[in-house]
Amino acid sequence: MSDERPGSDEGRTRRLRETAAEVFGWEELRPQQLTAMEYVLQGRDTLVVMPTGSGKSAVYQVPALLLTGPVVVVSPLLALQRDQIAGLPDGDRAPGAVALNSDLGAAEAEDAWDKVRGGEVRYVYLSPEQLAKDDVVRRLADARPGLFVVDEAQCVSSWGHDFRPDYLRLAQAARRLGRPPVLALTATAAPPVRQDIVERLGMDRPRQLVTGFDRPEIRLEARRHLDDDERRRTVVERAAAEEKPGIVYAATRKDSEFYAAELSALGLAAEAYHAGLRAAERRRIHEAFLAGRTDVVVATSAFGMGIDKEDVRFVLHASLPGSLDAYYQEIGRCGRDGRPALAVLHYRTEDTGMQAYFSGRTPGRDTVATVVRAVHGRGDPAGLDELGRDTGMGRTRLTKAVNLLEEAGAVVTDASGAVGPVPGTAEAGAVRRATDSAEAHKRMDRSRVDMARAYAETTGCRRRFLLGYFGEEYQEPCGSCDVCDGPEAERGEGTPGERRPAHPDTGRYPVGAAVRHQRFGRGTVLSEDGDRITVLFDEVGYRTLALDALAGQDGLLTVTDAPDGRGPGS
Repeated sequence: MSDERPGSDEGRTRRLRETAAEVFGWEELRPQQLTAMEYVLQGRDTLVVMPTGSGKSAVYQVPALLLTGPVVVVSPLLALQRDQIAGLPDGDRAPGAVALNSDLGAAEAEDAWDKVRGGEVRYVYLSPEQLAKDDVVRRLADARPGLFVVDEAQCVSSWGHDFRPDYLRLAQAARRLGRPPVLALTATAAPPVRQDIVERLGMDRPRQLVTGFDRPEIRLEARRHLDDDERRRTVVERAAAEEKPGIVYAATRKDSEFYAAELSALGLAAEAYHAGLRAAERRRIHEAFLAGRTDVVVATSAFGMGIDKEDVRFVLHASLPGSLDAYYQEIGRCGRDGRPALAVLHYRTEDTGMQAYFSGRTPGRDTVATVVRAVHGRGDPAGLDELGRDTGMGRTRLTKAVNLLEEAGAVVTDASGAVGPVPGTAEAGAVRRATDSAEAHKRMDRSRVDMARAYAETTGCRRRFLLGYFGEEYQEPCGSCDVCDGPEAERGEGTPGERRPAHPDTGRYPVGAAVRHQRFGRGTVLSEDGDRITVLFDEVGYRTLALDALAGQDGLLTVTDAPDGRGPGS
């Protein structure tokens, strides 16, 4: 098979179709898949947002066979890496693949590297933590990768400044690999998350392909509980009653074990899944669920990412999620076969306090100051291993602090991955800028919690609210949520087929418009829902604003750039 890039657009398209059919047995490619593949073959950085089950992996799998050099695929979970490799075709023309991860023994790792060096593999799967190792980066650079893929790219935004900080070092890793084109893939990314992905991966004028977010086969419900015991009882009863298999998401390890035990006591095959289990046990549960031997998995948020299981019938949340980005990702694991599925959010008002606590986990001022002193004290740039020895910090804590300082423009990483001070930045100024950035993260994360609660408490169409969060307009009613076909609709209060009366100022702040608020500063309008709009502000995060309140205060919110060319203030 030739490694030369096809020259013309027609030639690229033909070769892609032929490769998909000959190697993978795909006689047809979806238009959006083909478009994204063409971007990749053109050597363009590309961000692809497609729903779960729409074939995102094909976007790199097929072009990989027409590129020079292996394709590096950054994938967050070992189970997901195994699934992706297992899903590759067999046969003489099958492309080779290896996963470089902590599961490999020394001999297995060297055998994998021999295959990479010998050109026997087209796909190299690994976690962001592997790319933090100098030896791994050096060996991969020697292989001259043709493409750098970040799968589940929403993790760059949602995990990068929290518990997987090496996600924020991927831009540096790509540069050290010779800066091949970058392809970012995700099923869930609101406009601000997409911008975050682009910036954090250092993507160069990327082509963006975003398909619709609606999953009409999933019925949406939410239920508020005043008493925690009543909530627990209701979640167990609902999980037991619904068609299987299903997933229940719990906030903590302890809760996942509680719900699994309650369901098991009812005679169901139920398992608890969380990070506290041994890797072999997590793998067993994962495989049993895929094989249909488990009725319900009760899990913390790590479970389910990339699971290729089409017949999941329900996803229940036993507490408020940390964001609607995470919620959409998790409910997207049901109904992939196109049959009706159910997503129910069970919550208490008190959940917001716990989520706000989790959202506030950023490096403290003392941690940042220690790292700044170490960086400035050395003078010359130093690698993270050296800084770790200087500060006595563990890798994760140190990386979080360095990421924060780099984001604030207080330190810089050179082409070798070494960290040094920004000329002209004093130690005190570097600490102040980093702590200001940390506070901005906390405000943004807490506003995401507020949006999750607003979804749970909305009196309008849930689908319209959820899609509006992702910047997609939707004409209510959906006829498949508990608001559109609930008791109020049955009594004629908001009858399906009738939209609520428009507010006099409807359309004054169009979706996508850039705006400025006297108090909150600059922002972008994400959605309009009856008598209110949702705006993402640069400094304070998500805010829902009542049109009545805006109308009563001239100049409180002004349009600075309308999306349709009408101009400010139109």
